[in-house]
Amino acid sequence: MDLFDHAMQERMKNEAPLAARLRPRTLDEFVGQDHIIGEGRLLRRAIIADRLFSSIIFTGPPGTGKTTLARLIALHTQAHFENISAVLAGVADLRRVIAEATDRRRLYHKRTILFVDEVHRWNKAQQDALLPHVESGMITLIGATTENPYFDVIPALVSRSRIFQLEPLNQQQLEIIFQRALTDKENGYGNRNIIVDDKAREHLTHLAGGDARNLLNAIELAVETTLPDSDGCIHITLDVAQESIQKRALLYDRMGDEHYDTISAFIKSVRGSDPDAALYWLAKMILAGEDPRFILRRLIVLAGEDIGLADPHGIQVAASAAYAFEYIGMPEGIYPIIEATLYLATAPKSNSAGAYFCVREEIEKNGAGSVPVHLMDDNRDSKGFGHGKGYQYPHLFPGHFTPQQYLPTSVMGKYFYQPSDQGYEQQAAERLKKWRDAQAKALGISKTENSNK
Repeated sequence: MDLFDHAMQERMKNEAPLAARLRPRTLDEFVGQDHIIGEGRLLRRAIIADRLFSSIIFTGPPGTGKTTLARLIALHTQAHFENISAVLAGVADLRRVIAEATDRRRLYHKRTILFVDEVHRWNKAQQDALLPHVESGMITLIGATTENPYFDVIPALVSRSRIFQLEPLNQQQLEIIFQRALTDKENGYGNRNIIVDDKAREHLTHLAGGDARNLLNAIELAVETTLPDSDGCIHITLDVAQESIQKRALLYDRMGDEHYDTISAFIKSVRGSDPDAALYWLAKMILAGEDPRFILRRLIVLAGEDIGLADPHGIQVAASAAYAFEYIGMPEGIYPIIEATLYLATAPKSNSAGAYFCVREEIEKNGAGSVPVHLMDDNRDSKGFGHGKGYQYPHLFPGHFTPQQYLPTSVMGKYFYQPSDQGYEQQAAERLKKWRDAQAKALGISKTENSNK
C-alpha cells in the first residue's frame, strides 16, 4: 500500500456513513441479540475461543447485526477471513476463494472462514458449488440473509449449518445506540454540541422499527442538515426528527416470511372473530403494498371454509367485494375489502364444509361404491336393466321429502356432514335431524356419525 492508497482509505473512513463508523469493534459493544451472543451463550464462547468450526447462518430483519457479528468473528479469529457479497459475486469468485483456501490449508495449515452476505441471492447451482467444500471442512461458511433459510438456502447447506435468528432491536437497545451516536468522540458526534428533545428522540427510536441502521441514518440526516445556532448548538426538535424519518419502514416482502405470516395472522383473526385484529393486519398488508386481489381471494376461501352455512351470505359478501374492487380500484376500493373483512369477522362460524374431505378420505380408503339402481339414469336403460326403477320423486310427498336410500350400500348410515349450531345452519340441523331419523327408520339402518375434520 502506497501513501495515496493509505490517504484514500483514511478519507473513506472519515467520510463513511455514521452507521458504518459506529459498527461495534468488540463483543461488549454489540447491542441486542442476547439470546445468541449474551454472556455464556454458545456463539459468544465459540467466538472468544476461536472455535468456530461448523458453518452458521444468521437470519433476521435488516439492521439487527448480522454483518456486524460476522465482522466481530473476523476480528477474533486466527483463521483467514474472506468476505463476499452474493449480490456481486458469482461462481468464478467462489472458485478463486476455494483455490486460495486449499493452498492456505496445504501450505500454512490455516483455516478459511467465508462470509457470504445475502446468501439467499445465490441460485441453487451457486450454492451447490459451495456445498462440497463446506462438507469437507475446507471452508467454514458464515451466511447472512433477511429471508427464511429453510426456503431460500438449499437444504444440504442448511443441514450442515447452525441457524441463528436475530430479532429486531427493542426500544431500550435503540436508546443505547442513540446515546452512543451522540457521545462517541471518535466515530460519532461526541465532539459536537447537540441537544435532542425527548419527543424527537422518542419519535426516531419508535419509527426506526427495530433497525439500528435505520435509526443511525436518521440521526445522521438530522444532525448534518440542521444548522447550529449562534452558540454552535445543533438542536434536534420533533419537526426535524419527523423530516428525518417520516415513515416507519414496514418489514414486508411479498415473497417472503412476512407475506405469509401476515396473511396467516389476518385469516386467523377473521376466523377467530376478532375484527380489530383483522383490520390491523389488513392495514399492514395494504400499507406494505400487498396485492388487494390476493387478500380478497383469501377472504372468499375463508367464507367457504370457516363461515359456510352458518351464514350463507358470507361468500356472497366476499365475492361481491372482489367484484366491487375490480370495478372501483384503489384507493376507494379498500372499502369493500374492509366491509368483507368486518362482515366475515363478525359472522357466525362453521367449518362443516370440511365434510367433503371426510367423504374423499372414505373413497380413497375404501373405493367408490356403486350407484343404487333406483338412482341411476332411467332415460337410457330403464327397460333393459331397470335403471331408475323404484325411485320416489320427493316433490310428490308432504314436506317435499320421502325417506329412501341415496348413499351406496357400503356406506349407508354414515353421516359425514355435521352441521354446526350457528346461524342459518342451526335451522338446517333441525330439519336434517328429522330427515335422517325418518330415513334410518325407513331403511332399517343404524347411524354412524363421522366427525368433520
